[in-house]
Amino acid sequence: MEITEVKVFPVNEDKLKAYITIILDNCFVVRDLKVISGVTGLFVAMPSKRRKDGVYKDIAHPLNQQTRTVMEKRVLEAYLEEIRKYGGQAPSRSEDDAEGSDPETESG
Repeated sequence: MEITEVKVFPVNEDKLKAYITIILDNCFVVRDLKVISGVTGLFVAMPSKRRKDGVYKDIAHPLNQQTRTVMEKRVLEAYLEEIRKYGGQAPSRSEDDAEGSDPETESG
């Protein structure tokens, strides 16, 4: 598995820093990863859904630590590069902007 594209959608919120979309092997998309500012620094949260009992469950996630490490490194590098473009300030974008810019929505 190769992460062939990382799309970064910075947001201006306290702890949430960006929404991320990744494309795997040029044929599978995973949306709604999040870059979060935590106590020990930035980390990547996997896409999740709130269940009826109020508990959040990951929708998609790596099955081992090696894959998680590779994915987190690639996502954080892309996020930091995007932020550098704007002099350390996140441009104002919404999640709706992120949704509309995926390749499969543009082709159909």
